[in-house]
Amino acid sequence: MNTTELLYKTRPGRLILKALVSRPVSALSGRILDSRFSMAFISPFVKSCNIDLSEYRTDGINSFNDFFCRRIKKGRRIINYESKALIAPCDGLLSVYRIDEDTVLDIKQSRFTVRSMLRDGKLAGIYKNGCALVFRLCVDNYHRYIYFDSGFKYKNRHIPGFYHTVRPVALEEFPVFAENTREYVVMDTEGFGRCVQMEIGAMLVGRIVNEEKSACHVVRGDEKGHFEYGGSTVILLIPDGKMTLRPDIKAAAGTSMEIPVKMGETIGTAL
Repeated sequence: MNTTELLYKTRPGRLILKALVSRPVSALSGRILDSRFSMAFISPFVKSCNIDLSEYRTDGINSFNDFFCRRIKKGRRIINYESKALIAPCDGLLSVYRIDEDTVLDIKQSRFTVRSMLRDGKLAGIYKNGCALVFRLCVDNYHRYIYFDSGFKYKNRHIPGFYHTVRPVALEEFPVFAENTREYVVMDTEGFGRCVQMEIGAMLVGRIVNEEKSACHVVRGDEKGHFEYGGSTVILLIPDGKMTLRPDIKAAAGTSMEIPVKMGETIGTAL
């Protein structure tokens, strides 16, 4: 039994988990990972995750969190700026779900409604028969993310919650996307109508750091923000009839298959 299973599957583990997912513990973890002392964690982390440092800029790093949200070198992520291209807003493992009247996601026996994710029934209604694109970031992924299209974004909506891991074993026990702290924007995009781009924190992720909180015009490919330490998730909600997916991604929709993608990669086309 690994550590995650121990936390979620046993009674002693659940007692520890209750403390771990609390805000004070997450805040304390964030402070530790912001300290110069935390630089000692970087080398073992790079080795255990087999991270190719040649892809990244490593100047100006003074803490583990500085390293975790390190910037990638110019040219290592190619962003498709064509107006009809649907692009991945981040690195990660992509799952696709068709949104029906009741559910947006059904993973490992957990069900997550659009309404519970957004806490906005009227907004949720826009996405009936639409599409949810779920990008699961692992700890070795690039943890900065971009706007997936240009358009007008409304003021950020922040929903406090708990920081659970996004590993499958946690999904079996908790409605993770309804529990975790999350932040999202509603965007009137140029190519895909009124969409939602949401970030969800995971266990011991102290902060979801978005650059712009107020309403404004945004540009495809501009950096939206970054996650601090932990595996995390980005979700796009796109209305029905606005896009078609790349054939390999479309074939995997509604299955347990996750497609590896890179930030800026073309994953579909606007209709």
